Formats: sequence, C-alpha cells, structure tokens
Amino acid sequence: MHLAFFADFQLRVRYTTLMRLALFEPDIPQNAGAVMRLAACLGAGVDVIGPCGFVLDDRRMRRAGMDYLDGLDLIVHESWARFRDSGAGAPGRRLILLTTCGATPYTAIRYRSGDVLVLGRESAGVPEDVHAAADKAVMIPMAPGARSLNMATAAAIVLGEAVRQIGMST
Repeated sequence: MHLAFFADFQLRVRYTTLMRLALFEPDIPQNAGAVMRLAACLGAGVDVIGPCGFVLDDRRMRRAGMDYLDGLDLIVHESWARFRDSGAGAPGRRLILLTTCGATPYTAIRYRSGDVLVLGRESAGVPEDVHAAADKAVMIPMAPGARSLNMATAAAIVLGEAVRQIGMST
C-alpha cells in the first residue's frame, strides 16, 4: 500500500473546513494534485482514501498542486473503513458521491457546510458499498455519447457550485 506523506505537510486530523473532497483510491497523481490545488484555492479540505495507485509524495502530484498544497487541510486514510471511522460520516456531514450512475444533476441539490464530496477512482469509480453509504449521488449532465469527465474537472464543477451556494469560508 502506497501511503507515504509529504514530509513538509502538517497532517491535521480535524474536520473544520467548509467542505471536503474525498478521493477514493486515486490512480493518477496529477489528478490528485489538481484536486488538492482546487481545494486549497476554494477553502475545502481533502481526504485521500487509500490505497492509492501511486506514492502520495509523488513529484508529479506536487507539480500539479504547486505551492498551494502547503496550507491544505489534508487527511490520509488507510482505507474506506478508516475514513468512515474518522468522523467523515458524522451528523451534519453528508457524503455526496459524484458518479456517472447518479440520477440527480449536481445542480438539483442544496449543498451545506460540512458536506463531503466523494470522487471515485479514475479507472473504476467506487464499489457498491461506497455507493450505498452515500447520502446523495449526483451526476454532471453530459452530451450524448460522452462517458465521463476527468476527476479533477468534475470536482471543480461540483465544488464550484457548492461554494456558490454556501459561500467561501475565507
């Protein structure tokens, strides 16, 4: 299992940011880095749920995230079970799954402070137990014949809408 930490990160095990993005077993370090940069810029925290398909201190992820990662509220979880045990599913924290299998457009729900947006693995999405644990499953409408968006792009679209609805934390 590849769960090394960035040496210069302060790992703060807390859930105080306005919203969080949870990356379920990410495969591509550049996408994870881009999501981390997005979260840092919009005041969200990030949970990385292992195992990852890369070493978390991979230079490509650092390159994608640039210097924005230094202040990121990042929590790394060894597994989905550890993520759930950590308080991610505590009262007031809804798990909102971004999925191509969702029936509800991402614009059709009201986001709340404390929501956790869950993004699946680039190569396979999430397993059924993660689908079942989600409080909501939302999708981004796409043109006919399009299968899916890049994970970081999907995160930006949905987090942007959530921030628009609830406001920035800073």
